[in-house]
Amino acid sequence: MKKREIAVFGGAHIDRRGRISGVTAPGASNPGSWFEEAGGGGFNAARNLSRLGHSVRMISPRGGDAAGETVAAAAAAAGVIDCPFTFLDRKTPSYTAILENDGNLVIALADMELYQLFSPRRLQQRAIRELLAASDLVLMDANLPEETLSALVSVASRGDRIVAGIAVSPAKVTRFRECLGGLSFLFMNEAEARALTGTDAAEAADWPSLLREAGLTGGVVTRGGAAAVAFDRDEACLVVPPALPALADVTGAGDALASGFLAARLSGLDLADCLRHGIAAAGITLRSPFSVSQELSPSNLEEAVALVPAPQMLS
Repeated sequence: MKKREIAVFGGAHIDRRGRISGVTAPGASNPGSWFEEAGGGGFNAARNLSRLGHSVRMISPRGGDAAGETVAAAAAAAGVIDCPFTFLDRKTPSYTAILENDGNLVIALADMELYQLFSPRRLQQRAIRELLAASDLVLMDANLPEETLSALVSVASRGDRIVAGIAVSPAKVTRFRECLGGLSFLFMNEAEARALTGTDAAEAADWPSLLREAGLTGGVVTRGGAAAVAFDRDEACLVVPPALPALADVTGAGDALASGFLAARLSGLDLADCLRHGIAAAGITLRSPFSVSQELSPSNLEEAVALVPAPQMLS
């Protein structure tokens, strides 16, 4: 596999996850356990892509605090080249989630105010312009302000490279609305696709046409354990994820799917094989208690791809 140059812009912060031990009791105190690690949609994807053998640079605002040092250490451990904008008098953003005993999300709180300071003006710096020019893939997540995403897509889409986005949440995916036409792919779940289009799909196969009408030329919509759908300018396909014997944690699975898909695309694989690689990477992550699985590697990914069913091509 040829090593590619990748620039990732977006969230790199602290993930805090509380897991309920028994049956969830809403509105009451629930016994459970607490876990903390570095996370963020863009940062998870950056570390996955580095584990898959690529040269990855992470560009993100960060506070001058202990949490920021934790993020920097996680970048170094994953081989990601860390390029933060550090605000010494601010705190590093955080994401706090409560999970049910089976690993599914109950509710989450995102304290992401610092990301609003990543203005389009930052993209005019010479180092950033040179980084974008040298990149084969520019990936961003919707933690950044709408105007920054639009400016970034405008600059990145001028060259012969993949430009991709991660939706992050239904509340944030609409930040991509003004720049959808410049994205090669947008990765989202079904709730995020509904928020972006303002409509529901009766079937998974309806999403490509609905999202193309919204302005996207390519994207992936995940649906939990049900069939995921991918599309580009020319075709669309469905792939049903293989059943997992156990679910450790859903955190980071969507970011892993984007990573596996994009790594396959950088290798020149077709849409269906890209989706199968994405689903395989997500499966590896779902079996891990971490948002970025230590088991993700090129060889382990290829073994996992062999277990993913053949795609159904859509007309």
